[in-house]
Amino acid sequence: MARKRKQYTGGEKLAILREHLLEGVAVSDICDAHELQPTVFYRWQKQLFEQGAVVFRRPHDTEAKQLQRQITHLEEKLVKKKALWDFAGSPPYLGV
Repeated sequence: MARKRKQYTGGEKLAILREHLLEGVAVSDICDAHELQPTVFYRWQKQLFEQGAVVFRRPHDTEAKQLQRQITHLEEKLVKKKALWDFAGSPPYLGV
């Protein structure tokens, strides 16, 4: 009968990685204790280092904030164009 794989939560993965990174436990010992393949451990470690910058991101650096700034900028441009159209009497020919 096939053995069912353990599904680790994010917190469990972090605790396992922490054993090696902070406590200095050898990867082979960690893998034996948690019945993990070393490739799984190293994949988790790679994900942590590649995606860990999110933790240090400032709230104003989020993608939503950047998009909101872009929307605000485009809305301001639209207001200026509408004011120009009102002054000129009609919008410019748009080729439609």
